[in-house]
Amino acid sequence: MTTSDPSHPFSVFSRREWAALKADHRLTLSESELAELSGLNEPMTQGEIEDIYLPLSRLLGLHVKARRDLKDVREAFLGRRNDRKPYVIGLAGSVASGKSTLARTLSALISGWPGEPEVEIVTTDGFLHPTQVLEERELMARKGFPESYDLRRMIRFLSDLKAGEREIDVPVYSHQTYDILAGEAQVVRQPDILIFEGLNVLGLSTHAPVIASDFFDFSIYLDAEPDDLERWFVERRLVLQRTAFRDPTSYFYDQRDMPEDEGRRVAADIWRRINLTNLEENILPTRQRAGLVLRKQSDHRIGEVWLRR
Repeated sequence: MTTSDPSHPFSVFSRREWAALKADHRLTLSESELAELSGLNEPMTQGEIEDIYLPLSRLLGLHVKARRDLKDVREAFLGRRNDRKPYVIGLAGSVASGKSTLARTLSALISGWPGEPEVEIVTTDGFLHPTQVLEERELMARKGFPESYDLRRMIRFLSDLKAGEREIDVPVYSHQTYDILAGEAQVVRQPDILIFEGLNVLGLSTHAPVIASDFFDFSIYLDAEPDDLERWFVERRLVLQRTAFRDPTSYFYDQRDMPEDEGRRVAADIWRRINLTNLEENILPTRQRAGLVLRKQSDHRIGEVWLRR
């Protein structure tokens, strides 16, 4: 489906058109803060903040206010006290698309809104089945696919969050050990805004009566061409091979001294067998469900924004 297709559900904005929508929003991040937001091989620049993220911050602020105003009206009509629940932003996209950088950037900007709302990021990695379970079910090569997640626990977390549970434990995943950390938990205490980030958050189990996106107030899909995603994935893995893989606790410690040519071949093979398959089968088909699509160029800059009509 192309953006000129009459059935395309989005209004399409060029970078310049989108940048003009920031109105009176101003940059609230210092150069050192921008550096902290940057990901591996993915710098966050002042231009990206000004052109893309400030208009997005403004849009989200309007959505949050409208949702809360509507809830105030409903609760007043019913004669009930309005106990505000977290506003949940779902963030989806492929491996290597830059979701973590996007989540951190949104969190930093939203935290600077009037009133300094509390923002928390939860990733779906914490809901992956432990390695032992994946090995027993022969799913290690399907890690990140819908069947590799504990979907019941994920839905229970989102349901409890929206029901107003004061403290909810979320499992913690370690990219270093490539596994869930036993006995550790991220405690979520009813933040004002929760960013729920992961590969398949707009889809996951299509056979379940309730899915994760049912709990989202707004959703974003971070998009890029598959060839660019592959290149970013390979480059990122080579950086990790020179850094994180050298830690003896790393799951990939035995690959730390792999020659660069071999490292590129291994990374490209992983991309094509696993990540590209997951993208084509499970992730990309959910793009049409998003409220907003950010389309990346080959240099990581957002070149186009699609806003659901």
